[in-house]
Amino acid sequence: MKRRQFLTAAGLGAAASVVAAPAIAQTAPAIKWRMTCSWPKSLDTLYGAAEIMAKAVSDATDGKFQIQVFAAGEIVPGLQVLDAVQNGTVECGHTASYYYFGKDPTFAFGTSVAFGPNARLNQGWWTQGGGEEVLNEFYKGYNCKGLLAGQTGCQMGGWFRKEINTVDDLKGVKMRIGGFPGRVLQKLGGVPQQIAAGDIYPALEKGTIDAAEWVGPYDDEKLGFYKVAPHYYAPGWWEGGSMLFAFINLDKWNALPKHYQAVLEQAGHYANTWCMAKYDALNPQALRRLLAGGAKLHVFSPAIMDASYKAAMDLHAEISKENAAFKKINDSMMAFTKNGYQWFQVAENTYDQFMIRTMRG
Repeated sequence: MKRRQFLTAAGLGAAASVVAAPAIAQTAPAIKWRMTCSWPKSLDTLYGAAEIMAKAVSDATDGKFQIQVFAAGEIVPGLQVLDAVQNGTVECGHTASYYYFGKDPTFAFGTSVAFGPNARLNQGWWTQGGGEEVLNEFYKGYNCKGLLAGQTGCQMGGWFRKEINTVDDLKGVKMRIGGFPGRVLQKLGGVPQQIAAGDIYPALEKGTIDAAEWVGPYDDEKLGFYKVAPHYYAPGWWEGGSMLFAFINLDKWNALPKHYQAVLEQAGHYANTWCMAKYDALNPQALRRLLAGGAKLHVFSPAIMDASYKAAMDLHAEISKENAAFKKINDSMMAFTKNGYQWFQVAENTYDQFMIRTMRG
């Protein structure tokens, strides 16, 4: 090679390296976000899911993408997470969508509606049945992107000071119940209250409310409800398989490199799997401790379940007549759910019922 040719080639190589280095750096920028949560740190499964998601994002980007997690009240109160994300106070938040049904009842979907799908079917609808698309179309109107980031499974029906044996026993009962299903309780004569986790026990202890539901045995034991309301009911027909979300400010989401968006989405799925697995591992042990400590376990009567189902279906039909987004998403979710349960009764339910009978005692 002639000297001039060599120098030219060398020059091009140097120039290429100068161009390449910033280009690579630009695709993996250093980013720091804040995530505010609806949960206190003591609820280490719900709050833990947010932490797990943040850690997964950091690990997958060699620490380039950092998300600092804040408990309820550290930046904004637990029930104002969506507002903080929407207006850009924080980049993202970990919460339950149904807390914001006051803005629009359509927010109930995703986390749960009364007599909606169980955990498997809710997640199946989200990932395979069009749920992600129709919900994020709705969330876009609130300057947010929703990512799946947690799952509780079927929840319990709550703690009551007195036994609830008939539908009439619900009349006048002041109950802390999460989100939109409180509207169903109203149809049955109850008085719903939306209260953040840390404020429920004092309200129950003082008699400001007569009953409260949260998630299930593991969290409920931590919150101490059994000490002041010993009657523990199942199932939580308003939360058959509740999904949790990471809401992300839409402008911040759109500004991310595509591979950072993919990392966030996959970290949310990991947090979702971890959250459900932890509840499955710890709820049975916690229920045994609660019963040993004096909690009295009950199952809602068929009459209460039937009346609740009718009230829920009536409410959903009423809202669907006046809210096009609600109707679109409800129709999508219920079609997927009906199809899924037709299959579940063939194999899943048959197997589960056999195993439950066999492994009793």
